[in-house]
Amino acid sequence: MDIRNKASRIRLFSFNTPQMRAFHMSWFAFHVCFFGWFGIAPLMAVVRDDLGLTKTQIGNTIIASVAITVIVRLAIGVLCDRIGPRKAYTWLLCLGSLPVMCIGFADSFESFFLARLAIGAIGASFVITQYHTSVMFGPNVVGTANATTAGWGNLGGGTTQMLMPLVMAGLLMLGVEQTLGWRLAMVVPGIVLFLTGIAYYFFTQDAPDGNFSELRERGELPKAEKEYSMRATFGAAARDIRVWALFLVYGACFGVELTINNVAAIYFFDHFDLDLATAGLIAGLFGLMNLFARTLGGVFSDLFARQSGLKGRVRWLFIALLCEGVALVGFAQMETLAVAIGIMLVFSLFVQMAEGATFGIVPFVNRKALGAVAGIVGAGGNAGAVAAGFLFRSEELTYQEGLMYLGMGVIVISLFALLVRFSAATEAEESRAYDAAIADRKQQSEQQPVSA
Repeated sequence: MDIRNKASRIRLFSFNTPQMRAFHMSWFAFHVCFFGWFGIAPLMAVVRDDLGLTKTQIGNTIIASVAITVIVRLAIGVLCDRIGPRKAYTWLLCLGSLPVMCIGFADSFESFFLARLAIGAIGASFVITQYHTSVMFGPNVVGTANATTAGWGNLGGGTTQMLMPLVMAGLLMLGVEQTLGWRLAMVVPGIVLFLTGIAYYFFTQDAPDGNFSELRERGELPKAEKEYSMRATFGAAARDIRVWALFLVYGACFGVELTINNVAAIYFFDHFDLDLATAGLIAGLFGLMNLFARTLGGVFSDLFARQSGLKGRVRWLFIALLCEGVALVGFAQMETLAVAIGIMLVFSLFVQMAEGATFGIVPFVNRKALGAVAGIVGAGGNAGAVAAGFLFRSEELTYQEGLMYLGMGVIVISLFALLVRFSAATEAEESRAYDAAIADRKQQSEQQPVSA
């Protein structure tokens, strides 16, 4: 897919260009999706008592919340190729708001399980976010753009841990019973999701020069047929071993982050004997690192590319993932609260940098099947979360043991990053495109030395 007029720089405080509107709307939409996706996680101690859930049942709901996303992410990537990210995001946000608001009707494990399963579909929003910024930004900044929008979206996992207990506390202060409080609290993110979906439709467009339907009418974009059909692009991506290597890699970073978002609050609540609000606050620190950590992963990916091309991007991914695994093993050994928090933050830094590094590579694997590649790799994150979820549903394993085994798994999977290789022709082509983007940025700077 050859998209023209991609932005060669990120004007962070601008909302005037279609590239920057897509940048800001996509990260905000993903942030809101995280709020709905994991809004129930910091309230699980209350839900557990209200519905009488066992540890195994809680583990099953955690798996449900990320399992369905695997399937939806696979589909949403090729759907973006067909109808464009603007319409795909609008539909996902508006439809996804319904189960978020309706989870409050759950009165048993079965109904709660089904609600979490349905809510998990909105996790596919990540693929649309990465797709939209990939078609809007040039090769010299696409790693940074992808990492920043995803990171600020993932930040929703941290703010959710902090704000949802406060929302519920506010309802309790109004005289609402605790068993009703968690149910009413989930209506808040549901409403925000729906409104954001409407805003996304009116404030964004698919590409720098217009929506996909308009570009196809003008002959500037191939029609979604033959080699560009959904079946063809997905098949091309599925036959590429590099895609599946990145699938595993992303499972070992984003999958781990999803798992920690689900278990952190209840882990600190039980293991360190804290109250719900304090446990949620500490757990939220893990997600808040997304404010800058994932962006750093993308920045370093772009910097390594400047020195060593696509090989540099791969090397950086391996380093970040290896450090993540080592830090996670260390976190699992901590018995002192203050030290555990410190190691958790180091671990969080490398988790999110590894995520940014992964999607610093994705846009270059197969340009004709960008949506399919992004969808498969993105699905890997949730597949990893599903696999990790089984460690935390077992009555025989403690949370500490589960975290240690998970860290050891990440160390092993970091080696798969080295399977991602590019031909000499692709390296040369992308090097020329990178240099052209740098030259374009320099020209723009000379023409507009002071910009918004």
